[in-house]
Parts: sequence; C-alpha cells; structure tokens
Amino acid sequence: MPIDHGQDGTRQITLALGRLMAYLRGAAWQAAWAGGLTPTQAEILAHLARQGPARNTDLAAALGVTAATLSASARALVDKGLVTRAPDPSDARVRRLSLTENGQAAVANLPPGPPALEGALDALPGEGRGQVLRHLAALLHTLETERAIPRQRMCLTCDHFRPADTAGTHRCAALRHQFGDDGLRVDCASHAPGGSLGAGIERAG
Repeated sequence: MPIDHGQDGTRQITLALGRLMAYLRGAAWQAAWAGGLTPTQAEILAHLARQGPARNTDLAAALGVTAATLSASARALVDKGLVTRAPDPSDARVRRLSLTENGQAAVANLPPGPPALEGALDALPGEGRGQVLRHLAALLHTLETERAIPRQRMCLTCDHFRPADTAGTHRCAALRHQFGDDGLRVDCASHAPGGSLGAGIERAG
C-alpha cells in the first residue's frame, strides 16, 4: 500500500523541492548541451563571470563537485578556448582560471533560468518573491552551518548587510543601495563574511 504522508508539511516541502530540482537539472542539461557544454562546465563559466578568476580548489568547493570532476571540466573549457590558466598573484605555484572573450560570450548566451520557472516567479507579487527568497536563504544557511553544502555568499551572512528598518528596507553598505526582501542575494561578489543571519531574518520578516 502506498505511503500517505498526509499533513507532514516537512515531507511535502521536501517532495516539492525534489520535483523542482529534477526540473532544474533537466533544464540545465538542455541549456548546457545547446551551448556545447556540460552542466558543470556551464556552472564554472557562470561562476567565473559572477566572481572573477578562481582556483580549481575554490571552484570545486563552491560548486560542490570533486576535485577530479572540476579538473576534467576545467581542462575541457581550456581546450575549447573558453577559459585560461594563469599563475595566482598571491602564489605563483597555484593556477587560477579566468574567462576568455569567447568564454564571456558563452556565458552571455546561457539562459538565466528555465523560461517557464522564470515566468512563474515573475508572476508572484514582490512580497511573495521576497518571502520565498528569504526562506530559501535561511535553508541554505542552515545547510551551510551543518556543512552539508559549501559556504554561501548571501546578504544575510554578509558584514555589509544592514537588515530592514521600520520601513522594511534593507541596505548594502558595500554597494550603497536599498532593497526589499525580493532584492536579497544568495551569491554576491561583494560578500564579506561576518553578518548575523538571525538578526537579518528577524528584522527582514
């Protein structure tokens, strides 16, 4: 007899996230293959575009893949002329990967996300998107704390983040701009570790 999880909200959320992950994984494969890439190669290019040059070890940790997988994907990208290797300015013994002009063009051709999902999210009111984003950030941080996923570069764990004031507006001291919950970032190049997630969540809510 099939298992009926009934009102088990946690299990239902897990099932819903699993279905979204399956959809996103399939969409990522289609988008990557359309550009002559694998999903891991596409993720490397996108990460380098957002964060700048990076070491293999740092990329592997950020993407949650093994060193061997990262190395093979990086080697393929070098062969395709999409990234280059150069000595790290802080340690000449270590190489960093950087995007070439062709790599930048390849990133520009990658879709930001599945159109159907982008449309569904755009259809939500700003407050609804903000709630979704805030709770997802909290889940990511919990997983990060438990070392289940790599360190995240989120507003709510950033020293530059100034939680919402009485008007419900957050502020970024680094970028010097104000935003609501739907402007929270989960991957920011200006991230500085040291922020207090608890205070951010409480005030953002």
